[in-house]
Amino acid sequence: PEAVRAELRHLKSLNVDGVVVDCWWGIVEAWTPQKYEWSGYRDLFGIIKEFKLKVQVVLSFHGSGECGSGGVLIALPRWVLEIAQENQDIFFTDREGRRNTECLSWGIDKERVLRGRTGIEVYFDFMRSFHMEFRSLSEEGLISAIEVGLGASGELRYPSCPEKMGWRYPGIGEFQCYDRYMQKNLRQSALARGHLFWARGPDNAGYYNSRSHETGFFCDGGDYDSYYGRFFLNWYSGILIDHVDQVLSLATLAFDGAAIVVKIPSIYWWHRTASHAAELTAGFYNPTNRDGYSPVFRMLKKHSIILKVVCYGPEFTVQENDEAFADPEGLTWQVRCCYERSMGSWSICKCRECSSMS
Repeated sequence: PEAVRAELRHLKSLNVDGVVVDCWWGIVEAWTPQKYEWSGYRDLFGIIKEFKLKVQVVLSFHGSGECGSGGVLIALPRWVLEIAQENQDIFFTDREGRRNTECLSWGIDKERVLRGRTGIEVYFDFMRSFHMEFRSLSEEGLISAIEVGLGASGELRYPSCPEKMGWRYPGIGEFQCYDRYMQKNLRQSALARGHLFWARGPDNAGYYNSRSHETGFFCDGGDYDSYYGRFFLNWYSGILIDHVDQVLSLATLAFDGAAIVVKIPSIYWWHRTASHAAELTAGFYNPTNRDGYSPVFRMLKKHSIILKVVCYGPEFTVQENDEAFADPEGLTWQVRCCYERSMGSWSICKCRECSSMS
């Protein structure tokens, strides 16, 4: 506690307004479903209050390794990992069947596989518990905003570029839709369209470290723009948008008018190609012939949120001989235009987030 006070005293001397605090699901609801342990955070908020600083809280529904948690491994709750011993399909899964244990698959948002609760109910119960525990601090103005984690690294995206699977920049990443719940949803969507043979993921989309032109799906004139490709990408991005809608609907209910923040990634490599492959695998259906951000922003506007756009670190800067066809400025311009059309005025705070794409 005294070390924290010393750090906060230094920040206060620099005229800092406040700090960001991650509230980790894997810590608070670690051992038993719906048994929440907030005492450590209560103590921390009390210390911050001593210095009359504000807090932006991040509700982190993902796990974290060396990035974002001070080098400490923070896993999902133990009781969730126990469920996973019997049912690994609660996690996002790639084409080869590898599971990503960083966060829960959106395929279980409506499936009662978490000791009788759905994924959405688990998130809502956690948010409601936080609000009940710290409502007085919000009313006092100590808590200025609440950022709701919506995917990998807390960002609104599929975990398409996990370093633990061997991904390295500027790989295009892989689709994460091969758990049985996502596959069931895909089958239902294909049946509704009358094309059951579309109930599959692309078989020519390459691997984590592939380049766009090396694949039949993402290359210029590739299958991403075929009838099947457009169906699949509409479905894949639609799952992301549906997840946003469900979680934010309950967040608005749980937090009763508090400012809510959503973090989206800036996936700018391969942005100067036709397919924008890395954006597609992350869930943003944004090739050159389609605006993939406006549908997302319209959904965010529905819930009156504050948008935070992640800017990745120096290892992702564009090189002179750029083989990744990266275009951070072009992507920022597109995102800004879509935001202003959908949500109103634009303001930006330039900060450098952790660059790991977990």
